Amino acid sequence: MQELIILVLFLVAAAYVARLLYRSFSTKGGSCAKGCGSACSTIDFKKIQKELEQKQLAK
Repeated sequence: MQELIILVLFLVAAAYVARLLYRSFSTKGGSCAKGCGSACSTIDFKKIQKELEQKQLAK
């Protein structure tokens, strides 16, 4: 009986980890870790470059 309980707990934990891995590599929810679909984690290098240039010109 104890072995059955341990097996069930192990399978539930393995399914949870598999779900986390699937959701982290899935592109359905966007690139954000929250999966909300917003562009919160995208990096705009052109915007960063403009801000750096503006800071350098202000000095």
